[in-house]
Amino acid sequence: MDIKQLQNQPRVNSTTVTPSNSKAAEKTDTTTVANNDDSVVVSAQAQQLQGMQNKIASMPDMDMQKIAEIKLAISEGRYKVDPEKLANNIAQFESDMVDLDQES
Repeated sequence: MDIKQLQNQPRVNSTTVTPSNSKAAEKTDTTTVANNDDSVVVSAQAQQLQGMQNKIASMPDMDMQKIAEIKLAISEGRYKVDPEKLANNIAQFESDMVDLDQES
């Protein structure tokens, strides 16, 4: 469409509609007052999620070089697993998870 053709088109005007009776006016005033008292309620789940995100953010980043070294050692058969240490680490992990759940 050519822009020149738009010059002859009727224009759209916006208007504000005001209530004509007092009952509608009261309703509008009530709505306005309610908007001034807006509030946000954060659910317990959202609070728990925020707490977990904060803990994760405070944890150290992964050492990608160490991960690569361990992968290489596993693939070459040089990586030895200490079953007792592994069991202790798993138990500690489970305990930490329970603690996280109880904090929220």
